Amino acid sequence: MTTTPATARRVTRSASERRPSGAPPKRPARRRSDLRVALLFIAPAAIGFLAFYLAPALRGIWFSLTDQNLVGSGTFIGVDNYTKMLGDPLFWNALVVTLWYVVINIGVQTVLAIGIAVLMHRLTRSALIRGIILLPYLVANVVVALVWFWMMDYSTGIINVVIDALGGDRVAFFGNEVLAIPTIALINVWRYVGYTALLIFAGLQTIPNELYEAGALDGASEARMFRSITLPLLRPVLALVLVITVVGSFQIFDTVAVTTTGGPVNATRVIYYYIYQQSFERFDLGYASAMSVFLLVVLAVVAYFQLKIMRSNQSDLA
Repeated sequence: MTTTPATARRVTRSASERRPSGAPPKRPARRRSDLRVALLFIAPAAIGFLAFYLAPALRGIWFSLTDQNLVGSGTFIGVDNYTKMLGDPLFWNALVVTLWYVVINIGVQTVLAIGIAVLMHRLTRSALIRGIILLPYLVANVVVALVWFWMMDYSTGIINVVIDALGGDRVAFFGNEVLAIPTIALINVWRYVGYTALLIFAGLQTIPNELYEAGALDGASEARMFRSITLPLLRPVLALVLVITVVGSFQIFDTVAVTTTGGPVNATRVIYYYIYQQSFERFDLGYASAMSVFLLVVLAVVAYFQLKIMRSNQSDLA
């Protein structure tokens, strides 16, 4: 049966007459069902964020404006804790020590991680190799710190025993004010470099092999392809990795607590350890909260400018 234009107009008119004027078209019930399922899956993460991140953060901001301690409820004192923080030489020393740790840790870890990731990408993609590289990250940080602390002990540590056997002078890795922070930073590089390398390796998987094949046909060396292909196309992933590693480096605590407890003198008293001391040794929760809020703001600003400068939302693959 052939449908004429006049018949089609009558069918359309009758359909429009059956629907009330101005009424929007009905949406499929499937969309509402998908929304419920999505909310159901999001709910555990949202509840966890509200309970363990947002609520404690807001409470910490309130504590920073009070003289809160472990005994009383605390009274409102305004910005007195922030004024005290700005005039506290130990706070500024802790901030400088933390920055020095971050520079060493991020610099060495990023270079090594990129090198390991590129080698895996260009030479082998074995799951066994990836598992071995990730293995140190799976060990608890306290255990890693204790093992290296024993290995680097001045008297009985195997590293100093070997140095002594080779005719060198024993080194006080954790007892020397100059060497203490670099030692702690390199210990954490050893633990985290495999995890960072795998993040970068995942980014390398998104680069089409055709680009490397074209570069090889043009006679480009591996070094040239690394500079001209790998690094530019890896920029968004590197931006994310740097934000994660920088924020994590500012949170260094357990390695210091296990090995040096902030010494010698104040050479390894990082900002997190100083906050811990103010909270649980001096019970000055208000002042500790003020330093935590300051650190939160600093890290948010640093992360924002990192993402902005590295143009993390843009990709050269587009």
